[in-house]
Order: sequence, then structure tokens, then C-alpha cells
Amino acid sequence: MITGIGVLAPSGTGVKEFWDTTLTGKNMIGPVTRFDASAHPTRLAGEIHGFDPAEHLPVRLVRQTDRMTQLALVAADQALADSGVRLDTVPAHQRGVVTAVASGGSEFAQNELRKMGGGAGGGHVSAYASFAWFPAVNSGQISVRNDLRGPAGALAGDHAAGLDALGQAGRRIRGGARLIVAGGVDAPVCSWAWAAHLSTGLLSTGLDPGRAYLPFDAAARGHVLGEGGALMIVEDEAAARARGAHTLYGRIAGHASTLDPRPGSAREPGLRRAAALALADAGCRPADVDVVFADAAGTPRADREEAEAITRLFGPRGVPVTAPKAAIGRLSSGGAPVDVVTALLAMRDGRIPATPQVEPALTHGLDLVTGRSRTTPVRTALVLARGHGGFNAALVLRAVD
Repeated sequence: MITGIGVLAPSGTGVKEFWDTTLTGKNMIGPVTRFDASAHPTRLAGEIHGFDPAEHLPVRLVRQTDRMTQLALVAADQALADSGVRLDTVPAHQRGVVTAVASGGSEFAQNELRKMGGGAGGGHVSAYASFAWFPAVNSGQISVRNDLRGPAGALAGDHAAGLDALGQAGRRIRGGARLIVAGGVDAPVCSWAWAAHLSTGLLSTGLDPGRAYLPFDAAARGHVLGEGGALMIVEDEAAARARGAHTLYGRIAGHASTLDPRPGSAREPGLRRAAALALADAGCRPADVDVVFADAAGTPRADREEAEAITRLFGPRGVPVTAPKAAIGRLSSGGAPVDVVTALLAMRDGRIPATPQVEPALTHGLDLVTGRSRTTPVRTALVLARGHGGFNAALVLRAVD
């Protein structure tokens, strides 16, 4: 059971601001401001503006951490506050954390390496560089800050890892844990991470913020990077009800992960199988699903593969599909958790946010929600995610009765 949400995204920080902006479909993609991207072919991003970590965290902790971890710590604080749980009522070894990450604290690492390479010498490199870049740093810092001594983990699988973290949290709860902080947050808008993402050839080089990231559009030519993500409180349902939890957003009903076959293989990609396995894990039929939140990679090939996976499972135009991330960019390991938050709020309010700015290609055969949000009951949602390197993940969410 998900009882608390913390979200920091280009579309807003906190549930209310994030949801209000998401429903309007306002485009939050713009020119990069966090570093000089003028020499790069990709110059747009979905950035979180106005975030000052010193307003939320001790100065000592700000100095020790990358922007990615600062965002994650604040998201965890938001989620715990939203859940209303008192951690001192949960045994320390029954409360834990599982986070997703793409590469670690890139900006902190690049800044310290510049000191070394710039002639300052190793003696001027922060001792905190030894772990600020580490892929498990978010889980570690969240656990220390909140005294979470139970199950812990950090999963690396690009966009797919965010769903895997939540699936792992659900398994930990079924294994006896009482509470898990789970999700993913990333901050790849810095020159070092930018170069790594450019090397994939998957980023859009469009300079018009309204036309750069167009998933399932005939004009799709890549995606735009964004920063942020979401962390959620996953609790044992009986324990949550017993303590009188005031927010019961939904259940993690099913999860599955797969890998794509090797390049050049005649076998189909693994996304459809991941979705089918997640539905089976949830005890759901395709007809039970009210909406699919798409991975929406934004390249012609990946969009075609995802559309084929969806239409083979549900039939042509067989289920509403949406990708609100077109307004904020792909947030790396934080993107799928943001989609999960959006799905939970869609279930709460009976509104499916639209995929902004997109004119869906008819050849994909999708019932893509565009223009305005669609008002309809949502009891079951399927969230899909794919990661660079062949990772696939699917998560089924069900509304609380």
C-alpha cells in the first residue's frame, strides 16, 4: 500500500503543485540554465527552478551531497510527512529504503575532478566525493537521516529501475517489513552527465521547447532530459490501516522486469512480456486496465516497439495511453516513479492527464490521450518503463476499495 508521496519535478514540488501543473499540460521544457550547453547539439532540459536545498536541509548535509541526493532527501521528507507515519512507532529493523539510480551524483563528482585536474591537487578534493557520486548514495543518506535500519537497496537500470525499486519494496513488505521508502530521483543536467547521455544518440536536438520531445508523434526525433523524481512510502496495508493512515493512494498489485534480446536478434523486445507478467502477478486481465502510462522514449523505433507491445496486449486503441512526461522530459531513474505518482493521482481524481504537444501518428494504433485530460474512473493502471541497455519494467497499480 502506498501511503505517502514526495515529488520534485520540473512541473512542481509537492503533490498539489505537481498535479495542478500536470493537469494543465503546461510545457516545462526550456533552455538549459544549470551549465553552458551552447556547444552541445542538445540544449533543452526540464529543470527544477527555485529549489534551494539550504531551505530544507542542514548546511552540513548540503555540502556533502550532490543535487540528486538533495532532491531525494527532500522527496523522502515530503513522502514521510504526507503519510503521517510516526517512524518511532515502527521497529527500526522493519523500516527500510530502496531507490533507483542511473549513474550517481554526477555534478558533485565533476566539480571535484575539476579541482584535481585544474592544478589544485588531490588535497583540495572533498572527502565526500568518495560517496557523493556512488549509485547507492541516495539510499544511504535517506536511511541515515531517518534511521531506517531494515531492508535497503539501490537498483541501476536507467528508466526501468524506478519501477523495479517499487516492485522490490512490495516484495520486502510481503517478506515482513513494515515500511519502505521507495522510488527514484535523478539530476543529470550537468556537463558530465550531459556528455554521457549525448553518447547514446537518443537525445533530441530540437531547439523549440514545444516541439523537441514528441513521443508517438510522426515528428519524434528523440527525448529531452529532465531532473527530479519521486519517492513513496510503501507500507504493510494492515499496519497502515491499524494506525489510521489518512492517505491510501493505491496498491502495488504486480511487477515484472525483462531484458531485450541481443541486438540483431529476430526476437521481439521484452516490454510486452514484462507487461504481461506484471498483469499476471497482479491477477489482472488486460481488460481490467483503465490506462497505460507509457515509457514514451520519443524515437521512431522505440515508440513503434512500445506501440506494438501495447496493441498486441490490448488490441488497437484498446486502452487509453498517456505520457505526461512530454511536458517535463525524461527524468532518468526518476521518470517512472513520477509516472507512478501521476497514475495514483489519476485513480484518486478520475482524471487521466494528457500527452501535451503531440499529434499521435495513426500508424501506432494507440488511443493516446492528447489535448485535455480525460475524465473517467481509473481503478487499475499499468506503468511501463524501458532503460538504455535493454531493461524493461512494468508495474500494476490498483485503487483502494
